[in-house]
Amino acid sequence: MNADRLMWTVVIGLAGGIGLIFWASRFGDIAGLGANDLAQLVFYGSLLMVVGASVFATFTGRLGEALRAAVLWLAIFAVLAVGYTYRYELHAVAYRVLAELAPGYAVPLARDGGPAVEVARARDGDFNVRVEVNGNRIPMLVDTGASSVVLTPEDAVAVGLPIEFLRYDIPIDTANGRARAAAVVLDRIGIAGSIEERDVPALIASPGTLKHSLLGMTFLSRLASFEIRGEKLVMRAKVVE
Repeated sequence: MNADRLMWTVVIGLAGGIGLIFWASRFGDIAGLGANDLAQLVFYGSLLMVVGASVFATFTGRLGEALRAAVLWLAIFAVLAVGYTYRYELHAVAYRVLAELAPGYAVPLARDGGPAVEVARARDGDFNVRVEVNGNRIPMLVDTGASSVVLTPEDAVAVGLPIEFLRYDIPIDTANGRARAAAVVLDRIGIAGSIEERDVPALIASPGTLKHSLLGMTFLSRLASFEIRGEKLVMRAKVVE
């Protein structure tokens, strides 16, 4: 195996390892390994490959190539070491960049004072956030003027609610006038894996009433705080004693 092929093998392996770390940090363990475990596995695996490449090149008599390869691997090793040391800071920076590029993506913040998330304002001036309802993600509009969480029928189906058995017997006021909705209780509402509330009262709007589901006060009132800081909305969960 020549040096170029070995280099690309390592690069592809690193890219795959970083992808697994990101996946584990967002969606849970992979084969029983969390994000920190995978980070250590990638780190030490890369170190082992560096040592192995140098030994291989030395024993095949290509000392000059071995030295050049060693410099390359040491540079990669240094980047990995710095990246692993500052992995939490880099993780937060990546989230912030993603939030700017894709408004609605909630960024977990430092846990001082309780779990918190930050959402960038969308181009239309609203705060849209991707919310996990009963284990399924849907986009919702943060609406402090809505007394309740309100789902569109389409989003209700997406989160697994049996809308065919609902009774739309609760009057509600919308931007389009008076309408009716059905009362439900959502088992779980979560945001970015940081904020989670259970047994949240909600409404399902009758068909054609709303364009977007609303994250209203039956959820927001359970938070320790929510505030707008410039172009960002910060929501902070209560600390459970």
